[in-house]
Amino acid sequence: MIQRNVLQQLIIWKDSENRKPLVLRGARQVGKTTLVNEFSSGFEVFLTLNLEKNSDRELFDRYTEIESLLPAIYLYNKKTIQNRPTLLFIDEIQYSVKAISMLRYFYEEAPHIHVIAAGSLLEALLNKEKISFPVGRVSYLPVRPCNFLEFLDGIGESYDKNLIININGDSVHQRLMDYFRKYTLIGGMPEVITEYAKIRDVLALQNVYDSLLASYIDDAEKYSDTDSQIQIIRHILKVGWKMAAECIVFENFGESKFRSREVGNAFRTLQKAFLLELVYPVSQTKLPLNQNFRKKPKLFMIDTGLVNYYSKIQTDVFSAKNIQDVWRGKIAEHIVGQELICLENSTLSERYFWRRDKAGSEAEVDFVYPFKGKAIPVEVKTGHNSKLKSLHMFMENAPHDIAVRIWGENFSVDKVKSLNGKEFRLINLPFYYACVLDKVLDNNI
Repeated sequence: MIQRNVLQQLIIWKDSENRKPLVLRGARQVGKTTLVNEFSSGFEVFLTLNLEKNSDRELFDRYTEIESLLPAIYLYNKKTIQNRPTLLFIDEIQYSVKAISMLRYFYEEAPHIHVIAAGSLLEALLNKEKISFPVGRVSYLPVRPCNFLEFLDGIGESYDKNLIININGDSVHQRLMDYFRKYTLIGGMPEVITEYAKIRDVLALQNVYDSLLASYIDDAEKYSDTDSQIQIIRHILKVGWKMAAECIVFENFGESKFRSREVGNAFRTLQKAFLLELVYPVSQTKLPLNQNFRKKPKLFMIDTGLVNYYSKIQTDVFSAKNIQDVWRGKIAEHIVGQELICLENSTLSERYFWRRDKAGSEAEVDFVYPFKGKAIPVEVKTGHNSKLKSLHMFMENAPHDIAVRIWGENFSVDKVKSLNGKEFRLINLPFYYACVLDKVLDNNI
């Protein structure tokens, strides 16, 4: 079983004095149910409901008060009411408006019960039905595909996982890069990693990838009530994988005849479902970062492994000596973006990239990472420091002296001068350290 990093957040939630019912948010098949089942081992009583089942859902229709609902849930689970640590997991909660509204009463009238809710199509169906969770009465936690540390754990390489956590992998640099290349190729979907750990054969993962992709496409009609929106969502889920890490336009997206407004609405629906993210540029070099929604966004899909499979570039990734050589560097950029979003445990987390706001002077930095009051530029590039012209331009206006370059070489910190003479420190970070970027920055700021 993969040891998920988000499990630590669940433990913190469990021990919180002001604990609220927790809603897990994330796309289908990212491991929400498995995570809760593992977490339940810390409780003496574990109650479960799946509201996709009529019998489970009827409990909320029949009992409208907590004092009668709770005993019914215990009876349904064949458990006796006891004053012991208890976890109630309500899966597929989006199928019951009454269950959603009841969460506030668990918080107010039964705070001794630990309540977690989740749903595979939660975001889309809530938006479609125009319902929402009780304001101020629930907490949220995102569950995303596995990062590199979780991948290593999933394939049984806990020793190397600890080397990375302790930033002590320089002596086995090539071995860690080989593992990261496999991670880039396979991706972070838990089912894919688990299957790969059993058979160690990428080609044998075809059925798993097909099943995941088909489930996302087949869910299209559940995201909207209109045929036109369903068609656009299906189109995005068939074409978007091949445009990962690219700047896109909504009008006629993917050589279609769909109009900008309808495509934009479809993208935003899928973004709420955590299947993709539209990353808009910023022009600031200090916080706060304000995205320019008039500019073209970059498209980041849920998982790089799915991008590779659907786009039929697995062979290119597998055979590349440097993943930055694949797809004009877009796969390297995409997997780094996937690592960065996993660093934060907020459903409001966003990724940013920098574009110089000056006519006739093109400059772009792959990511801007907010960290302890600083906007840290992050470039995914090889080559000599003098070739990082866009990063140099960013640093000339930044009120700090830290920049990051993620690459395939060893870890180092260089003292660099920008084109106009500003001195700054360039942290050269191997790909496998992207998942511990916060710790690296802590050590160098």
